[in-house]
Amino acid sequence: MHTSPEALEQILSRAASAAPVLAALPPRSRAALLTALGDALDAERDRLITIAESETGLTPARLGGEVTRTAVQLRLFADAVVSGAHLDARIDEADPEFVLGARPDLRRTHIPVGPVLNFSASNFPFAFSVLGGDSAAILAAGCPVIVKAHSGHPELSEATAALAQRVIADRGLPAGTLQLIHGQQTGVAALRDPRVRAGSFTGSTHGGRILAGVAAARPAPIPFYGELGSVNPVFVTSEALASRGPALASEYLASVAGSAGQLCTKPGLLFAAVDDAFLEALAAAGASELGTSEHRLLGPRITDTYLEDVDRVLAVDGVQPVVIGTSRVDEAGNGWVTPTIVRVTLETLRANSEVLAEEHFGPFSVIVEVPAGTPLAPLVGEFITGSLTGTVHLGEHERTAAAGADAALSDLVTELSKHAGRVLFDGWPTGVAVTPAQQHGGPWPATTNDASTSVGTAALGRFLRPVAFQNAPSAYLPAALLDENPLGVPQERSAAGESISWGRAVG
Repeated sequence: MHTSPEALEQILSRAASAAPVLAALPPRSRAALLTALGDALDAERDRLITIAESETGLTPARLGGEVTRTAVQLRLFADAVVSGAHLDARIDEADPEFVLGARPDLRRTHIPVGPVLNFSASNFPFAFSVLGGDSAAILAAGCPVIVKAHSGHPELSEATAALAQRVIADRGLPAGTLQLIHGQQTGVAALRDPRVRAGSFTGSTHGGRILAGVAAARPAPIPFYGELGSVNPVFVTSEALASRGPALASEYLASVAGSAGQLCTKPGLLFAAVDDAFLEALAAAGASELGTSEHRLLGPRITDTYLEDVDRVLAVDGVQPVVIGTSRVDEAGNGWVTPTIVRVTLETLRANSEVLAEEHFGPFSVIVEVPAGTPLAPLVGEFITGSLTGTVHLGEHERTAAAGADAALSDLVTELSKHAGRVLFDGWPTGVAVTPAQQHGGPWPATTNDASTSVGTAALGRFLRPVAFQNAPSAYLPAALLDENPLGVPQERSAAGESISWGRAVG
């Protein structure tokens, strides 16, 4: 399925025409649209889940949870729009006595960037697709969105877009508010078009790198926010292993196996001084229903890549299977697999890091046997360039110790914070809470821009840009910067005559 050049031109033209209308839309009207979209999605969830299951092979339970998450995201952004915190309104009143000389009246806020192109994901047909988090953030920011549908679920994309367009039309908003396109080359052509002012993407490192290059190579480069690959390292201390090793083994397998490992936060590397009890518990979990229930991979292309990756890892000298997975390919080319988990020594990982320390998209993970007493912090920089998450499992004493009592663990956490967007303790990285404080991003190759997040209300900041107004008459100011504050948004003010001091080093 492909969108013709003629149809793409119409879509781009409609998006450009819709941009000023959406930018001028009052916050409560924008919030009402997001809420209505969430309500419509909930109302048609059963029909949409049936389509999604047939196209992706994901289970109805998983898809149902994803629909709920998507509707919640839309409503969460509605609340954020009304609060106005994302506008970051700042007002410095004119001050002839300012310490650096006469200060003009300066007022700063954020405005929508314009039409945004959103490349949807294969593994989240709702939450990172037509009405997913990126689209919600784009609409919340006051920008039109053009969604490049994923080839893995085109029928679902069409159905969801039709639902959204009915809601948009019912509210009297422009047809260019949300539109859908199909085809890889169509997406590239749209990304190159000057009417598109930003891009968002969830997918492979290879595809994200290409698209980021397209965005950067434009005569006027645009921001491109790509969420790419991630190995999500997990570090288990000896105390944690000794106190709850068997439980950790079962939890680890569950995190690897969930959604057939097709999650960007799947734990790909686990570092620990593993013992027999942990390995035996893991093998037993692998022989249980948790490890033997096969799950369909999303499509033939992902199937081929996954099976090739597993064969490549198993061919490395020193790799020892702990949970031995199975695989079969159906007539449509879709893989049906069970989890595979292997163990390697630290020396084997060092000698084969280009194979072992990369993301393997599917239910596969590597345990790295770290000799007891080995400092963990240096391993982060040695094997992890950038990751969405980093996890630490602590023992009870380590968790309740006074801050800074264990310098080695403090160093580990510091290193993880340099290399990951989210550092979590005594949990598993799969399952991303949709909350205002969430950070879903990280240094390359986790994302193309580690100053942003694709989950949580801070995500809408990607589609705004700051503008300051100097000595502007009130008639020409955005509503967020007016003294009477008709929107009721937070305003950071500096009045004339207020003293301002800067910190000075005291020797």
